[in-house]
Amino acid sequence: MPPNTLQDIEQKSSAITLSDMEMFVFPGLMYSLVLANIMSPCLWRWRDDPWFDGLERMKPYRRISRLKQYIMDHYAFNLDLDTWGLTTKEQETARFSSFIKADTLKKSNALFGYEGDKYYFDIDIRTHFGLNKYEGNIIPYWKTETVEAMDAFRLKPNYATGAGECVSLAALYAAALFVVARVPLESIYLMTTPLHSQNFVDIDDGLLTNNRRLLTKTMWFNGTELSTQARRALENEHVTGVSHVSGYIHTIYNEASIDEKSYSHFVRRLQKYLRTCLTPEIIGNFLRSTRAFQKCFQIKWPVHGTNRYIGLEKVFAYEHGSSYKITNRTRDKLLNGIDSEEFQLASLPDRIVLNEMEEFIQQHIIDLNEQQDFALLQKQFSSNCLQAQNVLEDLRKFCHVEPMLPVTRAKKFIQEEEPLRISLNMTRAEIIRHLENIRMRNATADLAFYAYRDLSRTNTLPFLLAAIQRNPVSITATIKESLDSILAKIKAMPDISIYDAPERLAQPDEVWNYNRGDGLEKALLLANILRSRKQDERIVIEVTPKAAVVITQKDTYCFESRKKLKKQTWIIPLNKHGCLQLT
Repeated sequence: MPPNTLQDIEQKSSAITLSDMEMFVFPGLMYSLVLANIMSPCLWRWRDDPWFDGLERMKPYRRISRLKQYIMDHYAFNLDLDTWGLTTKEQETARFSSFIKADTLKKSNALFGYEGDKYYFDIDIRTHFGLNKYEGNIIPYWKTETVEAMDAFRLKPNYATGAGECVSLAALYAAALFVVARVPLESIYLMTTPLHSQNFVDIDDGLLTNNRRLLTKTMWFNGTELSTQARRALENEHVTGVSHVSGYIHTIYNEASIDEKSYSHFVRRLQKYLRTCLTPEIIGNFLRSTRAFQKCFQIKWPVHGTNRYIGLEKVFAYEHGSSYKITNRTRDKLLNGIDSEEFQLASLPDRIVLNEMEEFIQQHIIDLNEQQDFALLQKQFSSNCLQAQNVLEDLRKFCHVEPMLPVTRAKKFIQEEEPLRISLNMTRAEIIRHLENIRMRNATADLAFYAYRDLSRTNTLPFLLAAIQRNPVSITATIKESLDSILAKIKAMPDISIYDAPERLAQPDEVWNYNRGDGLEKALLLANILRSRKQDERIVIEVTPKAAVVITQKDTYCFESRKKLKKQTWIIPLNKHGCLQLT
């Protein structure tokens, strides 16, 4: 069905480029990308890998752990903001002006000025993410990749594996959890914040996927550097959107399509995952994560039958590179392996003895939210070295993270006319047929075919709009080259598309970045570059099942194609309404 409005075209073209800004403005795109990955033959081929032999006999957590290691081995986390080129704040603000206010973008999106709360100011988050080099109105296209585009990173210099940024990895994880690890889609929730994207998996005590890694509830509270990094988003950022097989909820929109009961269940389960009781192990994990407090604690330990003392920061230093931990049953092995000269005979002044603190916690049931318990514990933390009030407040935050989720108050829940209803016993072909059957009654299913880049099942206008308007890398890279030189480079590229199906096409910058493409994709790449140089000139692409011909006022360029698209004509540039002309 062809797009009826310019807004419809904008959303469908956004499903193709999938930039950070587009996915923020059109939150339904997140799950459309998940569905596109679920439809991908690349993902289903994972099931044939020997690494997953016997997976069906494993329990859910072991299946997911197996999947995690596969992703760790085959994908790198990519935060190269230059991969997909640059745009301007003015251009993107104008583009989305009919959908969202500029002030809302600025408050909620990292590319438009968001820096989070005090924590992010303290660590200079713009420098951390590399955004500080984009001054003034220049911002990068922060694009999300399909699984094929993620796999194709291995074709780029300095990449040994596939790669993707956090949203790409979250979408890949969600799809792979379903296809490979056999986790029902109903148990997978995708969370986006202004600076991050991760998933909550509703099995056992809950799991978080965080970039390439997994965190169980135990890992969330273990105080290691990796878990501290993983906690950062939920501790310090508002969750702007939650996507689920039933729909989505987003902070800036009054209507939510997610099933209200499913969302309430998710909120309860996530809150439970992010809370733990105070135990001796937890107090040790907390101190592991907060180095500033370690210098105020010591451990008492018998050395040759005599109690000796050692600063806690020294003990934690010995943990590095060791399989022994101070916070579990291997403490004795860790401490017995420390040279005796590291210990002192006398108690270290103004330091709390951790062993005594642990005994106190073991003997008392402490609820950090109860003022009486809080005051009782405060006495135990009394020391000239630190302020008990401050350390206890941090301890309470460590044990009880309160996620800043979209609130349901004042939200109007509106479900899709036709729910997705994709089950584990469906084959890939059955899923595609099912999505095609319901796409007129389910917007997410419809957009999935655009994210999937299927030109046999979608209108061509959105694909061409994305190709001509939002592929700046190939233009910038060739700006100083002659047309003959550019044409020679394009012709020399291997005639191989990163999308192996005949109906699926890569965008121009994907062809350029991965240095390969079918003849039709090469023709569109050339047209993109030509249009940047001759914006007023009419450029025509004649498409047939076996060839693509680019026609300008003076020249004709022919490319053989294996994409087998039906005969059609694409006329570039855009007309005054922002639409490309087709015949």
